Amino acid sequence: MKQLLYMIIFSCLLPFNLQAQKIIIGTKAFAIVYQRDVEGHLQQIYLGKKLSDTAGYRNINTALSPAYATGGSTYLNEPALAVKHADGNMSLVLDYVSSKTSNENNNIVNTEIDLKDPQYPFFVTLHYRAYQTQNIIETWTSIRHTEKSDVILNRYASAFINITSQQNYLTHFYGEYNYEMQMHKFQLAPGIFSIQSKLGVRTACNYNPSFMVSPNNDVTENTGEVFAGTLAYSGNFDIQFESLQKNVDMGNSLKIIPGINAYASSYALKPKENFETPHFIFTYTTNGEGQVSRNFHNWAINYGIWNGHQKRQTLLNNWEATYFTFNQDTLVNLFDGAKKLGVDMFLLDDGWFANKYPRDNSRAGLGDWDANKKKLPDGIGYLVKQATAKGLNFGIWIEPEMVNPKSELYEKHPDWVLKAPNRPEHLYRTQLVLDLTNPVVQDFVFGVIDKLMKESPNISYMKWDCNRSIDNAYSPYLGKDQDVMYVRYTQGFYKVLDRVRAKYPNLDMMLCASGGGRVEYGALKYFQEFWPSDNTYPMDRIKIQWGYSYFYPALAICAHVTAAGSESLKYKLDVAMSCKLGFDIMVKKMSERDIALSHTVTDNYRRLQNVINYGDLYRLVSPYKTNFASLMYVDSTKKKAVVFAYNLESIEADTYPELKMNGLDPNKKYRITEINLNSGAKVTFTENGQIFSGETLMEQGLKWYLKWARTSSVLELEAI
Repeated sequence: MKQLLYMIIFSCLLPFNLQAQKIIIGTKAFAIVYQRDVEGHLQQIYLGKKLSDTAGYRNINTALSPAYATGGSTYLNEPALAVKHADGNMSLVLDYVSSKTSNENNNIVNTEIDLKDPQYPFFVTLHYRAYQTQNIIETWTSIRHTEKSDVILNRYASAFINITSQQNYLTHFYGEYNYEMQMHKFQLAPGIFSIQSKLGVRTACNYNPSFMVSPNNDVTENTGEVFAGTLAYSGNFDIQFESLQKNVDMGNSLKIIPGINAYASSYALKPKENFETPHFIFTYTTNGEGQVSRNFHNWAINYGIWNGHQKRQTLLNNWEATYFTFNQDTLVNLFDGAKKLGVDMFLLDDGWFANKYPRDNSRAGLGDWDANKKKLPDGIGYLVKQATAKGLNFGIWIEPEMVNPKSELYEKHPDWVLKAPNRPEHLYRTQLVLDLTNPVVQDFVFGVIDKLMKESPNISYMKWDCNRSIDNAYSPYLGKDQDVMYVRYTQGFYKVLDRVRAKYPNLDMMLCASGGGRVEYGALKYFQEFWPSDNTYPMDRIKIQWGYSYFYPALAICAHVTAAGSESLKYKLDVAMSCKLGFDIMVKKMSERDIALSHTVTDNYRRLQNVINYGDLYRLVSPYKTNFASLMYVDSTKKKAVVFAYNLESIEADTYPELKMNGLDPNKKYRITEINLNSGAKVTFTENGQIFSGETLMEQGLKWYLKWARTSSVLELEAI
């Protein structure tokens, strides 16, 4: 009772403006609000829809909601930050010091909040970048100190978000090789649930660092309250969800703690060194999961991926046509197939390099990045010239972070490899990981790209692959300082990419890691697009691409037409066209009719790329809930739209879904035309060419018109 009385008296003695001061970090649609409490600590008092009257942001929740919880002191649940001071003290307290807000431009508002331990020269700055139009907030943390010697960071999260609710439903994305980005939704029970990775690289293979939280299970594409976030980091991550229900001190709340995984990653922070955590990107809406996606897509195109507004190149990859067995004449002959399909580029995949140990299979040559003289006697430059002469751009596959033991690189530099010195060498996909903590190895990896570009400046595209994770983790370069190896590796990866982008800003690059093992915005700020999965079976791809669509825009999701699957070529084309279209197919085995259809679809994709890649996405019928799938894109003017519809394993007893559209102008009239058809082919859509109002298409919709399993259709809508 006395303690409470003292707190009230202290509160009364504080200057009025200090008591009332609120730090409002907001976009056009939502806000997160902080306030200093009577003890000097920063508390989160609000997260939700932006209020027109700032006086409405009141701390109506008496539960403890720290802005950035610390360990070792009075907070007894999962902290955002836990340290060991130079004197061995394990406690940390952070008092509010100051804050400042500035406009970076008309769309971005930056806020910095400074915190400090009252007993130690230990400082934390919480950074926020609020994107007004995109309704996205990006946050990260800077940590520094001036203690006498190193401070050990045992946990160092990017953010600490409080959600007040009696119940919370979490949607997260899991998977494995060939089965990426599968959705799972469930109610969080009291306790801690974690989405995490300890793989070192390819860290998004089993879990993607993205999620959605809703207080209700009935959230839909268009309605319901949703908080959604993703961590931009290419190394080991950990996103914790601590659910506290009917807690005396903290009420009904959910603490969301995203950041670098603390596993084997204690970080010795030197005096005056500044450590910056990965960026956490989040949004909030009351308009359902579809609005979450449109917010993230808009942000990603403008800020999150490299050259987001650059038109994407369609391509033909040689992998399924040749695998490792080819020569330069074989490849040049494939250029004619690329021209027949109407694509922009030919991509040379694995197998083009190494001489002492030729890259004739996956067991040799990785690390020796000289063109194989037997296969390519005139080098890569010859292929680039031949492609250019045929009106094609040229791209090439690399895997510069990896090495085969059967390689000249391994023979010369065994100390450049991550492996425990007293453990048996463990190969995965017959290869090992190079030690990117070592600056010399960073130079080598950058040199792979730099050498190719110097020798063949007209290379326009690189597919950067990464086909194994880190195990038996040990860096010869770091010696006894192994605790920081996982973090240093990721920092080294980014240093290489910084150099690549500084020197080659116009080089297109695909992010690949045995499929979708590296899909996150920490790497995507250097890459235009990513390879979502080695699984190209159309039926599987519909679900895989559906999962990615929640956080990643269509222009970044590479979708290739291949021989996989028994579906018709049209079905494969329709599935691939809904993202970023490409081919990995033997053109010489295709009929003239199939080639003509492929060329037609390529032309349609190029013609409609502004709609598909830059329009607003609306998911209409979910393959997770039905045996059907449909999605549509609407351009910013609402004058054009494209609708994709697929039957999956539908059966006679299925109830056909309603095809109610979304995002159109209710007052506009739209002519609907079925596209992606062979010349003379029967039109599936019986109302082809008819005109409907936007209101009719959204309120009444269309009758589902696909009657057979594994059939598909693409409709183009144009306002008249």
